[in-house]
Amino acid sequence: MSLTRPNRSTALRALAGTTAMALAALRVPGHAQTPPASVTSPTGPAVAIAVDAAAGRHPISPLIYGVNFGTTDVLRDLRAPLNRSGGDSASTYNWRLDARNAGKDWYFESLPCDPNAINDQFGPNFITLTRNAGAAPMITLSMLGWQAKLGPDRARLASFAITKYGPQQDNDATGFFDAGNGVAPDGTPLTGNDPNDAQTPTDMAGEQARLKQLAKQFGASGVPYVILDNEPSMWQLIHRDVRPTGAHADEIASKVIAYSRAVKAIAPKAKVVAPEEWGWLGYHYSGFDQQYAKTHGLDQAPDRTTMTQGMDYVPWLLTQWKAAGHPVDVFSLHFYPQDGVYSDSDTPEVELARNRSTRDLWDPTYTDPSWIKSVVALIPLMRNWVNQYYYPGTPIALTEYNWGGEKLMNGATAQADVLGIFGREGLDIATRWAAPDPATPVYKAMKLYRNYDSKGSAFGNTSIQATVPDPDTVAAFAALRDADGAATVMVINKQLDSPATVAIALAHLPDHGAVETWQLADNALTRLPDTRYANATLGATLPRQSVTLFVLRHAKSG
Repeated sequence: MSLTRPNRSTALRALAGTTAMALAALRVPGHAQTPPASVTSPTGPAVAIAVDAAAGRHPISPLIYGVNFGTTDVLRDLRAPLNRSGGDSASTYNWRLDARNAGKDWYFESLPCDPNAINDQFGPNFITLTRNAGAAPMITLSMLGWQAKLGPDRARLASFAITKYGPQQDNDATGFFDAGNGVAPDGTPLTGNDPNDAQTPTDMAGEQARLKQLAKQFGASGVPYVILDNEPSMWQLIHRDVRPTGAHADEIASKVIAYSRAVKAIAPKAKVVAPEEWGWLGYHYSGFDQQYAKTHGLDQAPDRTTMTQGMDYVPWLLTQWKAAGHPVDVFSLHFYPQDGVYSDSDTPEVELARNRSTRDLWDPTYTDPSWIKSVVALIPLMRNWVNQYYYPGTPIALTEYNWGGEKLMNGATAQADVLGIFGREGLDIATRWAAPDPATPVYKAMKLYRNYDSKGSAFGNTSIQATVPDPDTVAAFAALRDADGAATVMVINKQLDSPATVAIALAHLPDHGAVETWQLADNALTRLPDTRYANATLGATLPRQSVTLFVLRHAKSG
């Protein structure tokens, strides 16, 4: 219900197709890999991986390994440092009733939150279950201005009741048949509905009262991260029952400033996180302009033309926030790859696209082939934006991301690649949407980074350079682990059908030592027999679609 993100991605494709050509490609400095020369191993041609412990050294933020809506057990097993409660329903959460409106994700229904469903945890229980796992909670405050209400005996309510607004294209066949999808049989979206049918107005004072209650229960430090709403440039689509007109850029700028002050008045040490925008168009155009573009295109988008004076929407927000002081502590965006990558598809075309699309996070030479048709290089772009338009060094966060294929090894190799990129590129915070099922390959890929032996052992915390000839087929990441001095090398064979023989050249590390190997293949995370490496070279043959962690424990000299 509240986790139906693929439906939203599909719904936006039509809008994106009409507007993407108006967006200029953004090329920013990024990480360019230098391929080492090919080598030959005793088993045949090998992929040459070069690891250099003296190059590219910087700390890896432990906060990149967070999730959305993780249970206590999942948080503990993944050693997840952050747990986010967010998404579309967070915009309409009524803390007094413990109820939410699902918006377009589920027939615009207001419904009571299920105390037994992790994705329905927006209130105090979320903080409790998160703290019980030793993780930090990230909660979302609403700036939408509306929140869910319920009928007698906590009954569900519908914003587009068929009995009131007539026949519609679809309705909730799971038991609330009167809840329509807000679209007439001819495909025309219904307009003129009464927003009070299923929701009730709220304001900043109401959200501040919520924060006061949480601070009273958990202490002022019990709410370390406060997120200001969710994807506000999408309100007119997801929550059009109460906000049929897209938000102007100045509304979001001023609301974030006001709500941040309200947060700091109650929890002065809380880190305010914003703007939580949804994707490529949401980075560049306000909700009002995105709605305008559906009919008129983006050439004369009103906010872009007059209000922001030609500036992209999100950078303009940063300039307004800087002028107001320092209302935002963490600069946050969301990102989902397009062209079917964020899906369950296992077709070769989609799996190959999934292999390539992680370049969107870092590569200034990669043009996204989807409707985006621009260089994204998202992590360098975000860093450049805060350094240029806000305060240099401000933490940057991806509080929603997902590369799809959760039940596929192809999804696991993408997830492992993404986490490696986060560490190498210096991202500060990331929370995956959402916590994967423990039975899935994607979950085990995350565990390989954080708790591969179920005893707390993890990938290193100081990134070092690892270069490969072609990261679309075989990717590699390396780090040093301060706790025991081990070097860790994560090698990801993305190839759909072929094993990969690799030769790892090790520079500025002891030239021989012991090797502990953990491998995820065919959805099984196993420890392989221990080996040794010599002559500063490590060789191995890796199964197709696999993730292998080498832990190098150096032999003492002499």
